[in-house]
Amino acid sequence: MEEFVLTGPYQIEFREYSELPLQTDEVRLRAIVSGIKHGTEMTIYRGKTPFLNRVFDTEYRMFMPRDGGSLFPTNLGSWLVGEVMEVGGGVTRFKVGDKVHGGMAHRPTNVRPENTLFRLADDMQPETALFTDPAIFALGAVHDAQIKLGDRVAVFGMGAIGLLAIQIARLSGAEAVFAVDMIDSRLELAKQFGADAVFNPTHCDPALEIKNLTGKKGVDVAIDISGAYPALHTAMRSIQMCGLIVSASYYSGTPQLELGAEWHHNRPTFVSSMPVWGNPHRCHPLWDFQRTEKTALRLLENSHLKTEPMISKRYRYDQAVEAYQFVDQHPEETLKTLLYYGAIPEKAQ
Repeated sequence: MEEFVLTGPYQIEFREYSELPLQTDEVRLRAIVSGIKHGTEMTIYRGKTPFLNRVFDTEYRMFMPRDGGSLFPTNLGSWLVGEVMEVGGGVTRFKVGDKVHGGMAHRPTNVRPENTLFRLADDMQPETALFTDPAIFALGAVHDAQIKLGDRVAVFGMGAIGLLAIQIARLSGAEAVFAVDMIDSRLELAKQFGADAVFNPTHCDPALEIKNLTGKKGVDVAIDISGAYPALHTAMRSIQMCGLIVSASYYSGTPQLELGAEWHHNRPTFVSSMPVWGNPHRCHPLWDFQRTEKTALRLLENSHLKTEPMISKRYRYDQAVEAYQFVDQHPEETLKTLLYYGAIPEKAQ
């Protein structure tokens, strides 16, 4: 069996691998399909991640120099659906033949503790399950935004997380939802998913348009999931006085924030949204990561969130080099890219 590893920025190589015997609580599974994460994964692929030459020390809660130098070689991965092929002696939740999903590396087989996996619901498509990860982050961002019935909300960045955040904000009672992105096809999906108005910053000033649509006041909360400093700055300009800005994204490039203008004069609150890395939910102990995870999954299982229109490209696993290159070079044509570990289903082609 072969897995692919990232040996350096933009450099994917296939290598043989082997797996150790199972521990008592572990499950070995055969991959069916996995999804490329266009945000976090692509920052690693491009070599623009803060983990490149540093590690996040969970005691200091700081990035520290990485012993031994570089992050590479490293696996890539996000969410994967597979079929159980072997279980450890203490496993009670799954049996051979069950279909399961969870966070793991893109590879033909994986070994995971049973408590990190979810059973694929009988009426749920494997492709839908791949949106569990972005749904977790979207739900976490909306919770951090404290959206109330009647609130006006702007979401910046219409990737998978942003498009799910549009839907969850509407489910949470937002009266008006605005979407901002530089790719028109993504804005069309945002309208399909419930956005009242959409704005492309290459064609207009989104902050001014949002102010005009809200009686010159602005939105109550802006959620930025773009990973772009200019979008974060526009989010600052789009909120009303004492509004809330929620940032749920990796940022790269040179910061371009003017903190002496609207930020200084309107006294907003800036909140970082990160549901993982040991961060407690802001409503802890009533909410924790496990509850967020299960809630996001129920939203998908019960078809409260639309996902199928977000699937833009499908590749076989052995086409991983081509898949990552295409995502990197053609962001306007990609939203959620899938890797299949067998033939691509005919109905999905």
